[in-house]
Amino acid sequence: MKIETKCLHEGYHPKNGEPLALPIYQSTTYNYDSTEHVGKLFDLTTDGHMYSRISNPTVGAVEDKIAALEGGIGALCTTSGQAASLISMLNIMKAGDHFIAASKIYGGSFNLFSVTFKRFGIECTFVDQDASEEEIQKEFRPNTKAVFGETLANPALSVLDIEKFARIAHNNQVPLIVDNTFATPILCRPIEFGADIVIHSTTKYMDGHAIQVGGVIVDSGNFNWANGKFPEFTEPDDSYHGVIYTENFGKAAYITKARVQLMRDLGVYPSANAAFLLNLGLESLSVRMERHCQNAKRVAEFLNQSDKVEGVNYPALEGDYYHQLSQKYLPLGTSGVISFTIKGTKETAVQFIDSLTLASNVVHVADVRTLVLHPASSTHRQLTESQLVDAGISPGLIRLSVGLENIEDILEDLQQAFDNI
Repeated sequence: MKIETKCLHEGYHPKNGEPLALPIYQSTTYNYDSTEHVGKLFDLTTDGHMYSRISNPTVGAVEDKIAALEGGIGALCTTSGQAASLISMLNIMKAGDHFIAASKIYGGSFNLFSVTFKRFGIECTFVDQDASEEEIQKEFRPNTKAVFGETLANPALSVLDIEKFARIAHNNQVPLIVDNTFATPILCRPIEFGADIVIHSTTKYMDGHAIQVGGVIVDSGNFNWANGKFPEFTEPDDSYHGVIYTENFGKAAYITKARVQLMRDLGVYPSANAAFLLNLGLESLSVRMERHCQNAKRVAEFLNQSDKVEGVNYPALEGDYYHQLSQKYLPLGTSGVISFTIKGTKETAVQFIDSLTLASNVVHVADVRTLVLHPASSTHRQLTESQLVDAGISPGLIRLSVGLENIEDILEDLQQAFDNI
């Protein structure tokens, strides 16, 4: 199936006489015929649902759909994108470990990596993603366990050279983890370019309607966890009677461990109803992303021609610093998100935002409606001035998430706000 068809038909496959639409299995608990069967579930020797803190049939169908869209062997849904980032890292790291991340990433991820992980005893080094392989290589240590980046950075709209980062990671025998939230698998599938793990905030385009928070981790099944650097996969897990993940689950070792060990202990699994709503968003994802990209391209061109705009970040624009990379990794478009810097001061940017009438000023992005935000005052407010610069954020930077409204209405709203400055 082509990806547009997968959006509708993967994950849930109704049998004869069963509902066409994905059912909501609103249950915490599952019934079994024997104690022996329950024991096998807890020994991880048979398939099935133990408890809805670990798995649920509705959520499972959505996990299978997303894994199919990304080209992975399995997926694990979480209650937020932050939870996906957390578990994707904790699944392979412990106190005393180190990892490398691109500096141009979402502010929440930056704080998670630089502040909270430090409290766990895990250290992160941030690198310029546009630096040479030789420069990035200098940051590796004997205890480095992963490399992290975003396909399209939020809100800098930089494009990650996935193949370069995969090559660097694999040369050091560690996995590349890529946040593919803005691109979605419709525009880019990082696994095809060498990424080992892909994560999403499903709150954004996958849901697309601002109705529920969620996240997901997708396992490519391609990384060799038995290379000697990850003993937690090759040594017995005492919490499951000595199961060895690489021996018992093969290519699915990573995603199985994330579910049965970390999800079991942290309990950040979404409800069946949340997964049902996410599935509705996934069914229209391909057509929505096409329209988002069309509208955003028109808006980016409009902004680029305005004498009140200092600069526009939108990789699909010819002349954008990341245009060449976008043609390689995102030939169908670079999402509906644009960041641009308005001429003047921070106050000028705020005045422009407050003058918009159609666009909603909200702490959200990647929605069917047009949304606007001032990152330095909100999502990246905790960063220092130097950290803001490293993240590609200036005081006058505005993040504009172009929706599905008629393009003329969007452009008219922007023009009247410019006229009001």
